[in-house]
Amino acid sequence: GLHVTYCVITDGDAGGFDSAADRSAIPAIRQDEQRAAAKVVGVSDLIFLGYPDGRLTVTLELRRDISRVIRQVRPDLVLASAPERNYRRLGASHPDHLVAGEVALCAVYPDSRNPYAHPELLAVEGLAPWKVREVWQLGSPTPNHYVDITDVAERKIAALTCHASQTPDMDIPQFVRTAFSAQAAAAGFPEGRLAEAFHIFSTA
Repeated sequence: GLHVTYCVITDGDAGGFDSAADRSAIPAIRQDEQRAAAKVVGVSDLIFLGYPDGRLTVTLELRRDISRVIRQVRPDLVLASAPERNYRRLGASHPDHLVAGEVALCAVYPDSRNPYAHPELLAVEGLAPWKVREVWQLGSPTPNHYVDITDVAERKIAALTCHASQTPDMDIPQFVRTAFSAQAAAAGFPEGRLAEAFHIFSTA
């Protein structure tokens, strides 16, 4: 089977729609929601980096922190947001998502495989370089691969529903049907199917 690790960069403190909520409690709420959503899809290994929400920028510190996770987890594949803005799906192009996608690529190449990038990772923490073989990007304006998710759509809906603080007025089943049926149509799948779209490339 596959082992999946989630690396969540921001703490979600700028999220939520309840004006009466205690803002200091939001990060813990968001973590609980993320853990619950991960459990729905069978993921139990989550890493939270705790960066402020909505203020993410490409920095050497963040590149180092993602490189650290890659060297710790040693994944064959990294799935991340695309760093390019997608004007057909603006929601996929949240500024934090764009930055996360760029930093993930910097960490995949060259940082995590280069022993002289962030040298403290090797010299102090003992984390040897690691080469990720493949990257799958979500939200890309130029997808080149589609995965039929029709048979697991209910689990996707259940996972998204766990993020209750972010979706109080959202019809999640309708959103999933609309967004992912459009991607299935773009892939040429039969009517009634749902699909995720990715841009996939090898790092070799």
